[in-house]
Amino acid sequence: MKNLRNKIMLSGVVATLAITAVSLSSRSSQAQGGSNVMLIKNATVLTITKGTIQHGSILVRDGKIAEVGTNIAAPAGANVIDATGLFVMPGIIDCHSHIAIQGGVNEGSVSDSSMANILDVLNPADPDIYRDLAGGVTVANVLHGSANAIGGQTVVIKLRWGANADGLVFQGAMPGIKFALGENPKRSNNPAIPGQVRRYPESRLGVEDVIRQSFTEAVAYKKEWDDYNSAKAVGKTNLIPPRRDLRLDPLVEVLEGKRYVHSHCYRADEILMLLRVSDEFHFKVRTLQHVLEGYKVAKELAAYGVGASTFSDWWSYKQEAWDAIPYNAAIMTQKGVVVSINSDDAEEAQHLNQEAAKTMKYGGMTRDQAIDMVTINPAKQLGIEKRVGSIEVGKDADFAIYNHDPLSVYSVVQKTIIDGKVYFDRDKDIAMRPELAKEKQILMEKERPATGTGGRGGRGGRGPGGEGISIQDQEK
Repeated sequence: MKNLRNKIMLSGVVATLAITAVSLSSRSSQAQGGSNVMLIKNATVLTITKGTIQHGSILVRDGKIAEVGTNIAAPAGANVIDATGLFVMPGIIDCHSHIAIQGGVNEGSVSDSSMANILDVLNPADPDIYRDLAGGVTVANVLHGSANAIGGQTVVIKLRWGANADGLVFQGAMPGIKFALGENPKRSNNPAIPGQVRRYPESRLGVEDVIRQSFTEAVAYKKEWDDYNSAKAVGKTNLIPPRRDLRLDPLVEVLEGKRYVHSHCYRADEILMLLRVSDEFHFKVRTLQHVLEGYKVAKELAAYGVGASTFSDWWSYKQEAWDAIPYNAAIMTQKGVVVSINSDDAEEAQHLNQEAAKTMKYGGMTRDQAIDMVTINPAKQLGIEKRVGSIEVGKDADFAIYNHDPLSVYSVVQKTIIDGKVYFDRDKDIAMRPELAKEKQILMEKERPATGTGGRGGRGGRGPGGEGISIQDQEK
């Protein structure tokens, strides 16, 4: 994990990225056109749930998988992709992502920020969407950061590069909310950070108390509304509705099973603490994120029925990650836990197929079990397994096409398809690079300071240190 990644961007670089994003967006819109019928033929098809089909074909109609098998004839007017020698698998699903967020991932002012909503700050122009498409990712669970014991509301998106913010949203996917245990919510009080405001909690015990206190309030708030709605239903008049509380509304949804809880965690003791609190208030934790000591309590996790979304081999990057081991995913799987491998990082998401492959070395997972960890398992964790995560008739046509077995270190994505539309095409990407390089060169020429201005100020005349530094943090 990278605790605080400072990205210092000069104004010229920012502008370069902006032009690049425009070019990529244009390319995406071109890729989405064409027939609503697609046939992928002659591929090695990894269906996930129905085995592997050699020389297989997939017929797509109107964004859905219409037929899977061999020797499927191409309908008239179909967009035919000859995948001879290539491998087709379901698009990768990243159960822990922070891409496409505008203006920062954390709301660090209060310990319960459940009123904040990632849905309202989706940034469809984030180049990381396109870069992750290049790694075969089609779906991402976009989470709030981990500065809060109860963080903001989360959203599942499809990486439809070129769409607007609403177009990114995976319609029908259950919304979530981010919790966090341990160092991150308590160390947000770090007095060494200039201007940092001290706030409760400052201990692991305090983190637990914040969660318990908020749900105590949510239970009482829910009862007020239940009583009001019951009285209204039997015809009582002159009723005054309870006062709306935007902080408690999403927690009531959790209590009613209408919003998933995704909790950042590390230590086994705190994992069990959260599960006990959830039992006390009669709600379920859907996934434990990171869950690096999950191997210590794997039987308890399986009995509870919580999913585990973890890293392949990250450990010892901070004190509470000291006991992490690369066998974590395999041990939890062997004990009956539904496990996924996530990124928590835009770059890491570009090779989640290879991250999943590491479980074969560390724990002896089979090839199928490894691929499950980035396809059907995260789909189950997000409650979208009836739509994505495997190649079956009736499911969304979301695929990643590789030139080698997806678990090989030599595998490279050739095409990424969402809803039957090609959103990443490696050949087109390579063909566009000279044009992008030309655009970049033109922009750099414009950004160079005029002769005689003296110094590095650029067009605005700013001297050294005035380049417009932007700092973005990544939560880990």
